[in-house]
Amino acid sequence: MTVEISENSPENSSFPATRDRHEYLSKLLRHSEGQKIRTYPEITGWLQELRQRAAYDAARLHLPGGRDEDWRFTDLSTLTAIDFSAAQPVKVDESAIAHLILPEAAQSRIVFVNGIYAPELSDISALPEGIFAGNLTQLPLEDSYDAVKYIVHQDGEKEVFTALNTAGFPDVAIVWAKRNIVTDTPIQILFLTIPEAEPIFYQPRGLIVAEVGASLQVVEQYGAIDKNCPDTQGDRPYFTNSMTEVFLQDNARVRHTRHQRESAEGFHIGKTAVSQQRSSHYTCNAISLGGKLSRHNLEVWQKGEQTETVLNGLTAIAKEQIADTHSAIFLDYPHGKTDQLHKCIVDDKAHAIFDGKVLVPQNAQLTNAAQLNRNLLLSPKARVDTKPQLQITADNVKCTHGATVSQIDADELFYLQSRGINIENARNLLLDAFAAEVLDRIALPSLQKSLAQCIACRTF
Repeated sequence: MTVEISENSPENSSFPATRDRHEYLSKLLRHSEGQKIRTYPEITGWLQELRQRAAYDAARLHLPGGRDEDWRFTDLSTLTAIDFSAAQPVKVDESAIAHLILPEAAQSRIVFVNGIYAPELSDISALPEGIFAGNLTQLPLEDSYDAVKYIVHQDGEKEVFTALNTAGFPDVAIVWAKRNIVTDTPIQILFLTIPEAEPIFYQPRGLIVAEVGASLQVVEQYGAIDKNCPDTQGDRPYFTNSMTEVFLQDNARVRHTRHQRESAEGFHIGKTAVSQQRSSHYTCNAISLGGKLSRHNLEVWQKGEQTETVLNGLTAIAKEQIADTHSAIFLDYPHGKTDQLHKCIVDDKAHAIFDGKVLVPQNAQLTNAAQLNRNLLLSPKARVDTKPQLQITADNVKCTHGATVSQIDADELFYLQSRGINIENARNLLLDAFAAEVLDRIALPSLQKSLAQCIACRTF
């Protein structure tokens, strides 16, 4: 059955008119183009050309609305109702970010405030030789020429928020491992904003490169610098529009944790684009807890044989939050392997969206792909929309996918109560176990503990 929705129907009424959306995008684009990029004069011209191309692409595109298939469950009207201005450089005292620094990365962290590198807040003294962490102005000039070859060179269709970021990123966070360099020291990238009286937006940019045989562990974290808990309602909205590109050469390994913990009035739209060469291994742990509205687009291209991709995701939202996760894995070579688990805990009137694609063309024979989305609704008004997808044209593969939506099992509660556990503790125990399946896959104990405490505080 096909249902046609008219322009004036309720389903579309919350989205601004096409002309209004175009004007809104034009205003964001003008703010973006006014941002000065921080780099060497020798490569400024090349980057400026990339930004101009992106600005041209963004001007031809439009902000998505109710008729865009990939955005039909995500209403952007709360975002477009706010008039944002570009964030300006600010100074921050180190004591203001002390609670955000991971103990394991106390001497292997780089910090960006309002999208701009803050060397006084960063410390990379624990990193071994052959590992670089910083921005374009700190990267040696000869390596900067190579960096330009990576920035804005991922595959994929043109998308408006990515083009907007490329047209106006003021700085680039870079983590680079040279050939055969292996380190177990986690590297933390902190992208922070300082909400102001007037709504602001900023566009952080990241680049992670692991050369042949290299191995890295990176924690990419987003949040606001505030004295209060991020869940506390305020009147200082802001918009984070991020983009991170990850490149793995042959036999490289990257363990990547992406932690989004924006404030209750923050908006977050981010993209992670990953390119894997032969026999490389990429793991992404994507945790989404914050933001009034958030979306993460995760795209992975396997570009060689025997490539392995592991995607773990956890979304925990409450009140009236909206959290959207769109992922796509593109396989094009034999013996590829993918394993994806994404979980959502949804409370109150919150709304979670999961849309996952795994594309297995004819060339990707002997592929092993698994995808599972599990959702737990904690209130009668909580909502989830899930759409796991497999597109297979190869004939010698092993592929599975599925999705579940449920409430806390009454039989499980009864079983725990029969063992002398009261109903509140039994409920907490089940929720903790549900989240732990993803959290336990994060290799940093301090981050595991803080995330578990945060989820417990919000749902118990």
